[in-house]
Amino acid sequence: MMDEEIRIRDIMNKSPVIINRKASVLDATKEMKSEKVGSIIITEDGNPIGVLTESDILRKIVAEEKDASSISVDEIMSSPPIVIRPDASIEEAVRMMGKNKIRRLPVVEDGKLIGMVTERDILQSSPMILDIVKEWAEITKDRLAYRKERKYYSGKCEECGMLSDRLIEVNGRLLCESCAESLK
Repeated sequence: MMDEEIRIRDIMNKSPVIINRKASVLDATKEMKSEKVGSIIITEDGNPIGVLTESDILRKIVAEEKDASSISVDEIMSSPPIVIRPDASIEEAVRMMGKNKIRRLPVVEDGKLIGMVTERDILQSSPMILDIVKEWAEITKDRLAYRKERKYYSGKCEECGMLSDRLIEVNGRLLCESCAESLK
């Protein structure tokens, strides 16, 4: 079992990258590049009001051939952000990420942003999580081995990055069921 003593406050990044809601997507992208991060939190008066990810920029700006310098981040950010408390457990964070199909959680205390925790932070703090997923897959192998003639694998989805014991091989890539469905 995971160590229940480790809390989100112990593994979070205490200096998340933030930007104002009226900043352009281009400015946000430059800030993300400069800080070497894959997302940026949009704040207003210290409160997180949204999250903008590389994926949002690719899907909502690049793929639609829009001008990143003329669109503000609040037009394409995911809002309201799904947040977590600093005293929450790693297990709670993993469940929230899985349920909401996200890889980042702003950490909020008394309504104010105090950090960010990512899937990578969790994996680095508790590398045994992947081992647990693999072991669980082995234990339940008889029940989960085949469904509709498909073989399942355990590991990390190559599309969304979530850990799963029900990955499906699609065109040479291992995908979770949700990502595999979206490709149909």
